[in-house]
Amino acid sequence: MTTTVRIDGLATDVCLPPAPGPHPAVVIRTPYDRRRHRAELRGWADRGFAALAQDVRGRHASQGDWHPYGDHEPEHGETTLDWIRAQPWSNGHVVAAGASYAAHCALVTPGADAVIAAVPALGLAETARETTGPERLQARVGWWSQHGARTPRTPKALTHLPVSEILDLPAWPALWYAPRRTVPGAHVPLLAVGGSRDPFAEDTIRLWRNWPGPARLLLGPWGHRLTAQQAPEARPGHRLNLGEVYAGWARAALVGALTGRTGAVALGGSDHWCRPRPGHPATFAFGTRLRLQNGADFVADPHRPVRSDDLDVPVQDTPDRCLLLSPPLPSPLDVLGPAEARLDAVADAPFADWAVRLVALDPAGRAEPLATGIVRRTEDGPFTVPLGHLARRLRAGTRLRLEVAGHHFPAHARNPHTGEDPVTATRLLPSHRTVRTRGSALCLRVVRDVRPLDPAQEILT
Repeated sequence: MTTTVRIDGLATDVCLPPAPGPHPAVVIRTPYDRRRHRAELRGWADRGFAALAQDVRGRHASQGDWHPYGDHEPEHGETTLDWIRAQPWSNGHVVAAGASYAAHCALVTPGADAVIAAVPALGLAETARETTGPERLQARVGWWSQHGARTPRTPKALTHLPVSEILDLPAWPALWYAPRRTVPGAHVPLLAVGGSRDPFAEDTIRLWRNWPGPARLLLGPWGHRLTAQQAPEARPGHRLNLGEVYAGWARAALVGALTGRTGAVALGGSDHWCRPRPGHPATFAFGTRLRLQNGADFVADPHRPVRSDDLDVPVQDTPDRCLLLSPPLPSPLDVLGPAEARLDAVADAPFADWAVRLVALDPAGRAEPLATGIVRRTEDGPFTVPLGHLARRLRAGTRLRLEVAGHHFPAHARNPHTGEDPVTATRLLPSHRTVRTRGSALCLRVVRDVRPLDPAQEILT
């Protein structure tokens, strides 16, 4: 049975196990409506946990004004934990859990005994910009138009300039200048859960790597909605009951049974789960494995940017990207670990964005995105473009296509090439680019000794 209480004006649903207590507790603090978690609360209660879901300040049934990623979230989280521990049904142990913004709330709540952070959106600056500088446009317009005010506003076209006026929200212009903050870490167990198709996948991995306490990573072939958003490379062997995994992990964490740092990563295109692979990627040199097709010299025109939502390569007199292609793979190839492109390239703009997209072409020529990276440069190459963590089995006959462009729009804001801030610029100019293929390379971590494992067992031990 679920009851609703108010904790310092914050609407909170409470679902208790049928057996008498005291019980450990799990708390989810969310801006996305606590009522959407009622089935999840029942699942935790059936497994012996007191389960709570709370609307954060200013959202849905909670009083006050909402200030996304505000400094108040740690205080409200701590107040909620104190209330839980004062209840007769509580044994004093609390797991802070959540996905996306709710993962941020869990991570900044002091005093939790364990933390489950799924697809964590770590902070204002972390959601607004890549660590390499470029602005994440499309996802931010969508999120802020839906959640940035109690009454969502209709966004203007993504092509509107300046970017700072796309949404008529007071917090929108300030979003782009928010400082990056260090996410608090604690010497308590962490379960970091992410999807290889989630835009915050690298944040999930960094969180796991840098957490000071015992840490587990679960990275599946999923998007931001995790198992509800399977990627095409998902296989039956990747199916997991996340509720069972979460509850089993929470029990082990609360009794102090977890130590060290390990995890499980799904190898897309196979039925395998593997341990994360640290270290540096191996190198595929452009000159031997990837051959120039077109565009060693190209024009990056923000009036006609290379689009993030279209894998077609147009045929035109003046190339809009550098295009390289591998021969068909003679045998299956397992790629597991960090990937990057090392470029020796120049631009005639005061500062330039370099977007790199890695695409797999199956034997029939169908294109599937593998990885994307984008960096902002004030100097010419050589330089590195991180492509994130790849976990994929590539079939024999697959060809790899590498595209080097000046834009990745609308996923990222257009660089105006005028030297002005892309957030406030209103004038756009084309930029002439040159990629020196002899000094450039695609770097992938190719493994020959994949050892499958049981992801649940890896997470729980």
